[in-house]
Amino acid sequence: MGRRGIKEYRAPEALALIAADREHAPLVCPSCGTRSIQRVPRRRTSRPGAAAASAERISLTCQSCGRHASYIERGSDVPVDDTVTPRSASE
Repeated sequence: MGRRGIKEYRAPEALALIAADREHAPLVCPSCGTRSIQRVPRRRTSRPGAAAASAERISLTCQSCGRHASYIERGSDVPVDDTVTPRSASE
């Protein structure tokens, strides 16, 4: 059985929508094709590349079909985990 009532994007659709949001591109629903995506919280800055002050959860919901995706936008002050960052070959 699937999860009834939960309308999430499939992984490739969610990744495409999240990538568009991070690039400040117009948000188009990958499922129904409308431009009725609501972003919560709303964007505070209009400059691409402007970093957020801290990590926050971003929700993207299509007002037409009801599908949603969410991700955590990391701010510039969030430390990077050394175990995830690859080391250079010269070390």
